[in-house]
Order: sequence, then structure tokens, then C-alpha cells
Amino acid sequence: MRPMRGTYSAAMVALCAACLAVVLVLSPRAVAAQATPDPATARPEAVRPATAVPSAVQPAPANHTTGKSDKRQLFGTLEFKGKIQKLPKWTRVLDKMKAWKGYFKDDRTNDHPSKKAWNTLKAQVGDKSEMDRLRAVTRFFNKWPYRLDMANWGVSDYWETPWEFLKKSGDCEDYSIAKFYALQELGFTDDQLRIVAVKDAIRGIGHAVLAVYATDDIYILDNQTDMVLSHTKYKHYIPQYSINEKYRWMHVAPQKRTTYEKAKQ
Repeated sequence: MRPMRGTYSAAMVALCAACLAVVLVLSPRAVAAQATPDPATARPEAVRPATAVPSAVQPAPANHTTGKSDKRQLFGTLEFKGKIQKLPKWTRVLDKMKAWKGYFKDDRTNDHPSKKAWNTLKAQVGDKSEMDRLRAVTRFFNKWPYRLDMANWGVSDYWETPWEFLKKSGDCEDYSIAKFYALQELGFTDDQLRIVAVKDAIRGIGHAVLAVYATDDIYILDNQTDMVLSHTKYKHYIPQYSINEKYRWMHVAPQKRTTYEKAKQ
């Protein structure tokens, strides 16, 4: 009878673990705990995710081509949508961008050495495929040198407007912001674009990339590579939160099913 008791106990332990996993997924505190990386592992210049959790789960953004809810899961995560709150670095950028006319379209950048190259890029790829435009933009901005916020601004974390990026270059979130507004000039909508704060599981540091919800896939624009790849290729990026001009999404990895749960099916 002892083997039977051991088998029964193992099944009960697995069942309890499965129940606890469901509770943790539904718990707002669990969402906040998973969404916040260990500050000891994040480098100073990296994007730091907010710890506040939206009060309610809202539908995913509408698909830009069909008007239907976009069910694609960024990096395979569950997402909780809320309004832009408690992100002063991003809201400062949004306030500054109200006066934005476009790249190299005002007196501050009229004599910039990259103006001609940008205008040439727009003329060459403005009517090309989504992928052609994504590749052109990521190559254009990845030519800027990587610079820490401390070197540029004397603070550990500063989010730049495109004007500031053109003047000083910047770090990972600054590349993403620059590409965010460049792609809007090339026909992409706000609903298609998200700046994503991720945890790099290999290096154990914070990072930021731009996610583009194209017609056929979600593509990632990363200042660390000129390749434009599907989000499914980045197994080492753990999204913490993502933002566009209207909303913020908190991201939580779905719980893996236990052997007991799989056996029940």
C-alpha cells in the first residue's frame, strides 16, 4: 500500500501547485512582483519598469488593418493594459513632442549633417514594404554612437526627445524613441508601435527595444543589431512593460502547465 500512498501524495502536491499557480496569475501583487526586475541586476542607464499595476485588464489594441482586437502576444506574454501613469520621463517626451514637425523640419536641425541622408531614405523607402522601411530606419539610427545618460545628462536615467537624440545620441530607450517617431513619418501608426522595457536574461540587465506590429508579425528593432527579427526569436528578452502614446501594458509570462495538468487532458 505504501507505493499507492506515495503516488496519491504526489498527485495531490501537483494539484495544489496548479491551484496556487492560478491564484498567482490572477493576483495583482503577483503581476507587480513579476513585472519588476531585481534592481541589483539592472545597469544605471537601463530603462526601469514601473511597479504600479493598472487597476483593470483592458482589451488589446485594435488591429490597424481590420479594426479587430490584436490577439498577438508580445514575447508570448499575457498583458494588462492601462493608461500612461507614473512614467514622468515618457510623459515629458510626449509633452515636448506636441511641437514636433518631423525630422529635420525646424530651425534646430536644419543644418544637421544627417538631414540629407534622412530625406534620401524617405524618398527611397517611403512607398516600399513594411520590412523595407523597418530595415532602413534601424540601420539609419543604429549608426549613432551609444552613449550613457550619465555622460550626456549627468543622471542615471533620462529619456530623450528625437531633437535631443540627434544632438547627443543616447542609450537603448533613446534609440527606440527616435525610431518610434521616424516610423510614424513613414506611415506606421501609434497602434503599431511600442517601446518595450525588457530584462535581458543572458546579461542580467535592463534594456529597451521597439516592437512593431506589422501585418504579418511583431518585429523588434534593437540598437544592438541591424537585423529586424520576429519577437519570437528573442528568447532571452523578458518584457516588463510596453508603451505607446496612449497606453501602457504590463507583461507577465504565462504559467507553465505541470505534468499532472498535461496528463489530465
